[in-house]
Amino acid sequence: MKKLLLFLLLFSKSLLFSQTVLNSFPIPLNKPLENGQILNTEDVKTHDVYVFAADHKNTFIFKYNKFLFLTDQLTDSINNIENRSLIGHSISEDGNPTLYWGSDTTKNIRIIKYYFETKTSRALNFDFPEYSGSLITSFQKNNIFYILAKEQNENHLLLYEFSNGKCEIKMFDFSSFIFKNEKGQRFTFSSLIQYFPIENIDSDNFSPLEKSVNKSKLYVLDNHIILTLDYNSKKTHAFDLNLESLDITEKIFDQPVSKKQTASSNSFYLENKLFQINANNEELLFEIKDFESGKSIKTVSVSKNDTIRFKNSPFFIKTNGQRPEKLKTTSKFLRNLSMVNVGVSAFKNKTNTFITFGGFAEFEVSVPNFDYRPNDFFEGFNDRYSQYASKMVFFDAMLDSKLDFATNEQPEILAIDNVFYFMSKNKNIALEHILRLRDYYILGYYDLYSKKYVIRKFTDGFMNEDNGNPIINKAQFSKSVPQNRN
Repeated sequence: MKKLLLFLLLFSKSLLFSQTVLNSFPIPLNKPLENGQILNTEDVKTHDVYVFAADHKNTFIFKYNKFLFLTDQLTDSINNIENRSLIGHSISEDGNPTLYWGSDTTKNIRIIKYYFETKTSRALNFDFPEYSGSLITSFQKNNIFYILAKEQNENHLLLYEFSNGKCEIKMFDFSSFIFKNEKGQRFTFSSLIQYFPIENIDSDNFSPLEKSVNKSKLYVLDNHIILTLDYNSKKTHAFDLNLESLDITEKIFDQPVSKKQTASSNSFYLENKLFQINANNEELLFEIKDFESGKSIKTVSVSKNDTIRFKNSPFFIKTNGQRPEKLKTTSKFLRNLSMVNVGVSAFKNKTNTFITFGGFAEFEVSVPNFDYRPNDFFEGFNDRYSQYASKMVFFDAMLDSKLDFATNEQPEILAIDNVFYFMSKNKNIALEHILRLRDYYILGYYDLYSKKYVIRKFTDGFMNEDNGNPIINKAQFSKSVPQNRN
């Protein structure tokens, strides 16, 4: 919901955001922008926090207790991991961490476990089976590292589970399920995933429209994975993957019916609810369904001549990452929305649910190339080259604990809002990583100026003037904000 903070800051005179420096210490990273890699994580059992930092020569590991006081650290030289990326981590039952280094070819993983008591490490290699396939995504859950992959032309997903020095491979077979688009054309699960790649959605962080407009989305829960597929404009095809029994439960949710035949639809999963959107240039339909029963909880219908009274922000349009501009009417908003991929994003904070309605599209455009020599004028004038452009339209809304829309002249400022705003205002930040802890966030990053690793705590709301740093040049916040990188 960083957009809510963005617009509040743009039109406010003097505001302070809620953040506190928890730790700051030097890390001798060699050429951090070229060689540096940093991750942080929480041990879900002990609530200890780990920081993993590395360059091409050394790995630095820092361990903090749940109060974020440094309790242990380890430095280890790096051997045999040239041209590898730090792709993940896990924490064993003995409390020692393991790092996973991926190769450029994605065929091999270098696994290194670190021991705090002896200040030593132990390395081994993991080779993926010989198949022509692709890695879809990787993630951490409950101190375990996972890699989701798919074999080429096969109608199943493979989940590699790395824990306590072992790897277990789990298979989810979709060959028995039927996939049809709104025209009745049938196709395989393999071709579906190839055409609509799976996007991993992190429910602990706000998901921008750039991610939520994707037609295939994955949500990682405790012992479950929810997979939603919106390849059919008339329905959402969902699957519940049980990581223990390996059972697959199929669920089909009809999209709200549009009066106009041509429409674009999508969905978003959050806390056992499915948020569905269906839109065209004349109307916008929105429905919330219970994911277990499929029953409708809330339905909203808006036509181009209506005034949307439940929105908490104006209609905005943003092209090529530039400063957003306002759209005055629902009709103009829907007309622009019909030109992009429609989507909805939801984020829960305490009792309120914040929703972004809108769409996003990135497309390739051909422009004239005027870089020519004088004697090649006529030929050079006709030369063209391609570049990418983007367009986003959106507005924000808020649901209370009863799932009723709640308008607020002074939108609630969330901790994640403050994180994104801070990153937009500080140009010395590199290798940043965001971690949600209970009711606040911590941002860890390498400060290029001080050559220190800094950990900051961010909470909801604004601070009193004597407890924080003033925000200046607020209009600059309209520039693109770096996203959290794993």
